[in-house]
Amino acid sequence: MSKIRLLGAPTQAGTYRRGCLMGPDALRTAGLGENLESLGHKIVGDETIVPAKVAIDDAHHAPAHHVGEVAGWIRAIKPAFAASLRAGEFPILMGGDHCIAAASLAAVAEVAPETHVIWLDAHPDFHTIKTTQSGNLHGTSVALACGLEGAETVFGEPITPLAAQQVTMFGIRSVDAAERALLSEHGVTVHDMRAVDEHGMGALMKAAIARAADAGANIHVSLDVDFLDPEIAPAVGTTVPGGATFREAHLVMELLHESGRVASLDLVELNPFLDEFGRTATLMVDLTASLFGRTIMDRPTPAY
Repeated sequence: MSKIRLLGAPTQAGTYRRGCLMGPDALRTAGLGENLESLGHKIVGDETIVPAKVAIDDAHHAPAHHVGEVAGWIRAIKPAFAASLRAGEFPILMGGDHCIAAASLAAVAEVAPETHVIWLDAHPDFHTIKTTQSGNLHGTSVALACGLEGAETVFGEPITPLAAQQVTMFGIRSVDAAERALLSEHGVTVHDMRAVDEHGMGALMKAAIARAADAGANIHVSLDVDFLDPEIAPAVGTTVPGGATFREAHLVMELLHESGRVASLDLVELNPFLDEFGRTATLMVDLTASLFGRTIMDRPTPAY
């Protein structure tokens, strides 16, 4: 049994599309807590993070925007996530856009620096605050947690940087040139969808889990809705065709559960404004249930 703490971060400061600030409540409405409790786990807390007030002039960081607002969220989330880890809980960070993962990743690096990260996303989010062309800081979260340029501006203090070599990315299919160079320079393992097609999601995930096991490390999972194909998960502002299928996504979660190493989770970029009868929120909850032990044989048939 896991003691689970739900941490809601209703922000859309890191993106240009409105609506993902409703993500945490959509996950609650879709029954995230109830589903996890039905599997024998205990919800020890369900709270909504209140961001810190941070004043940063965007003009100094253009084209990056809402830098102070993003920093306020990150500075509030990081200690809450770290405290949950230190208490022996399983924190689930519910977003909100993916900028908030900078906080969860930095908290993991601070509390358990040996932790490996499984990044499930269409994008690597490895821009720095200087290389971003869109200015959307949800594309900088991994780089910030790894201590790259802009980290001290956003965190407001030095952090324990996440080791980039402990990050494995799956489902990548949209990468900018600057990100590609940084990923190579820092040794991030990236499995794009071609690699998935050639080698299979299961084989690649088993290899990533084996690397964590060899290091005796726990795993943090960061799940962006756009990891999934938009045909099955339309409720995201950054849709990229060709994502993970329903079966591939559930396989990932079941393999991670069987590893016994997952200790924390992000659920991000859910935009209920773009959903169809709650189908994406329901799928995200169902995938989370698979991560916590639900198997094909006891999965209920969803009604849309």
